[in-house]
Amino acid sequence: MKQKMVTTERDCKARLVPAGNPTVIPEGEFVNITQELGGNYTVTWRGNMYRIDGTDAGAIGRKAMTLSFDAPEDGNISEQQVWDALETIFDPEIPINLVSLGLIYKVEIDQGTSSVNIDMTLTAPGCGMGPVLVGDVEYRVAMVPHVKNVNVELVFDPAWSRDMMSEEAQLEAGLFF
Repeated sequence: MKQKMVTTERDCKARLVPAGNPTVIPEGEFVNITQELGGNYTVTWRGNMYRIDGTDAGAIGRKAMTLSFDAPEDGNISEQQVWDALETIFDPEIPINLVSLGLIYKVEIDQGTSSVNIDMTLTAPGCGMGPVLVGDVEYRVAMVPHVKNVNVELVFDPAWSRDMMSEEAQLEAGLFF
């Protein structure tokens, strides 16, 4: 994506990348959009990188992304729709979704309780963006029809490595030779 400078149209909540510390970018500030994927935004402001949630897209002149799925007629949760929702969540530092990065270890669906249980990891155990990404997973998967509960567990065994990335993700990141 080509970077684009915009002015904040109102105070805008953001999180410092990779620490995850919350901040507010005041109205009228210039920010440079460096990544615009999955409905969330990565910007630079005053020399630092921040992530702006899609729910605050209007603060930088963008429209919030909405996910919509056709509800299965049988009343069950569609595993494919869960995976489709997960593929809309991108790492704030690199333009690759969590599934392609290999960060989603397990998806289990309990049709009886309308629950989705997800084991996921982070590229680094101390990543401050972990709670933000977990929140993204919970929020997006909850948009899948018939899902009433989403439980996400951060696990670090096995430890993530770049070998867990899809070939396409490795190419995108410049790691596949």
